[in-house]
Amino acid sequence: MFEASVEATFSAAHQVHLPDGSLEPIHGHDWHVTATFASEQLDACGFVVDFIAAERCLAKVVERLHHTSLNECELFSGKNPTAEIVAQTIFDHLALDESISPALRRVRVTEAPGCSATYILNR
Repeated sequence: MFEASVEATFSAAHQVHLPDGSLEPIHGHDWHVTATFASEQLDACGFVVDFIAAERCLAKVVERLHHTSLNECELFSGKNPTAEIVAQTIFDHLALDESISPALRRVRVTEAPGCSATYILNR
């Protein structure tokens, strides 16, 4: 199995809905995103995924999040913007691009040192 990853960062605020119905105070993070691609075999050029195409796709998603409040961002409409949901939402939007989606396996977001969440596609 081969894996290849691309990374990006964005700055955004969020306010998570807590189990008791309250909201935590709005606060911001410098989010770090890692999108990982995997394949049993390499393509004719020796790639799992074209890094340039993968970086472009990831940049398009994170630019929609940069300098926003995730609670007000259309990508999170009706969602509680936890780190787990951020990872899944980024994954879902990357998966829309057919040039990279066949190899997309997981997206990991780190919202603070030591605090990360990963969405993994089980195939």
